[in-house]
Amino acid sequence: MSDPLRAEAWIVATGNAGKLAEMRALLGDLPLALRGLADLPRIGLPPEGDDYAANAVAKARAVALATGVPALGDDSGLEVDALGGRPGVHSARYGGPGRDDAARVALLLHELASVPEAQRSARFVCVVALVTPDGDSRMARGSCEGRILAAPRGAGGFGYDPVFAPEGRDVSLAELPADEKNRLSHRGRAVVALLAKLRAAER
Repeated sequence: MSDPLRAEAWIVATGNAGKLAEMRALLGDLPLALRGLADLPRIGLPPEGDDYAANAVAKARAVALATGVPALGDDSGLEVDALGGRPGVHSARYGGPGRDDAARVALLLHELASVPEAQRSARFVCVVALVTPDGDSRMARGSCEGRILAAPRGAGGFGYDPVFAPEGRDVSLAELPADEKNRLSHRGRAVVALLAKLRAAER
């Protein structure tokens, strides 16, 4: 793999503005520009399957090969124990097409309506993959244990953040300052692990 840490830019393989903002915060110490797919509207992503790692690599590879620039892909999901691990890798598609974040959160709370607090354990999982234009890739995984709250709380974050309280906290991810959320989150942990792998490869 050519050294992506010496590249002038990476492309984050997402059209999700919230996810791009998080990646920019997490990677802010790197001397490179981060762009999202909103800047490259003609680049499409492959259909998502049933595996976090395969989805992350496929997204990054499609963008890296189309642009000639290192691309960072991620796939993440919310795994709720009382639902047998659902929605999991299908979190962004939970309940079918046409639902926004609020509708997916409402569906989740409806499914958990009869589940007591002690049985609402869950975790966020994220796999990030960096693919260079020559096709090489590196991956890392991160997770954040916690529980599902009875109702949304907080105005920050996106997705399921308002109903997820990290382990040992009495607030949702959406109530935490951005820097604290990034330190605790599945995505933050995955990015830290990926950077460690890339820096180790430089030695």
